[in-house]
Amino acid sequence: MAMNYNAKDEVDGGPPCPPGGTAKTRRPDNTAFKQQRLPAWQPILTAGTVLPTFFIIGLIFIPIGIGIFVTSNNIREIEGNVFMYYGLSNFYQNHRRYVKSRDDGQLNGDPSALLNPSKECEPYRRNEDKPIAPCGAIANNTLELFQVGNASDLTPIPLKKKGIAWWTDKNVKFRNPPGTDPLEERFKGTTKPVNWVKPVYMLDSDEDNNGFINEDFIVWMRTAALPTFRKLYRLIERKNDLHPTLPAGRYYLNITYNYPVHSFDGRKRMILSTISWMGGKNPFLGIAYITIGSISFLLGVVLLVINHKYRNSSNTADITI
Repeated sequence: MAMNYNAKDEVDGGPPCPPGGTAKTRRPDNTAFKQQRLPAWQPILTAGTVLPTFFIIGLIFIPIGIGIFVTSNNIREIEGNVFMYYGLSNFYQNHRRYVKSRDDGQLNGDPSALLNPSKECEPYRRNEDKPIAPCGAIANNTLELFQVGNASDLTPIPLKKKGIAWWTDKNVKFRNPPGTDPLEERFKGTTKPVNWVKPVYMLDSDEDNNGFINEDFIVWMRTAALPTFRKLYRLIERKNDLHPTLPAGRYYLNITYNYPVHSFDGRKRMILSTISWMGGKNPFLGIAYITIGSISFLLGVVLLVINHKYRNSSNTADITI
């Protein structure tokens, strides 16, 4: 049976519907969102809005940058607690292969990952047919500081080794294998990294600072972004307000050289520093603020001159016409 219909009765975008049926359509619903009728704000960039923005950024950033830069340069070794850092140059700790050369499951105390590390740790995955714990491209050094007395006697400087790692790293990311057995038993069947003097379960006599939760190890495992970096090593606490933390005199630094750096032309160093409200000595942030503020202020001046020149030209042309 043939069916007659009028093309005008069809719904746009769809086939004709049978008599008595519901009309089908591809048209979006008549809502503010689907019909794009939501309120919107479209800024119009004019000289009156752009130029003040550049000047405001310049006037804000330059004083902040100067303040940060001066504060960083005023950090001295005679104020408050003294922080001991170790530095390394020409060492690309952020290299893709180095960053991947670890097993987070093993570092988090997973027993299966402890004995079967990830293949990402190659070529530091196994040694002497035993899994390395911790696996990956890891290394460490030890530093000791002594004060030289009148008779060349060496007095060790107390160095606080806890409280140098991030809380989240210490309590969340790094854990020892579970169990109540001694730590050495829980690491049974593994071997130490090639350049380590001691296995991971003998890094410290303090059980709360041994194994994978050793804070020296945790600090090293937080990779740096640049090839020249420093990492917090120890804290020299100030005893009282009457005596400086490190009195003037001669000091002797003993370095246990566990990791060679000559192969990549690296350079090691030790830094003693205090901190301020913005952290340790680092002029980069202050220089960055001053640079951005100066560029914004300079652009504001240039655009102001250009706007003034062409605006006058446009007005003159209108009058002539």
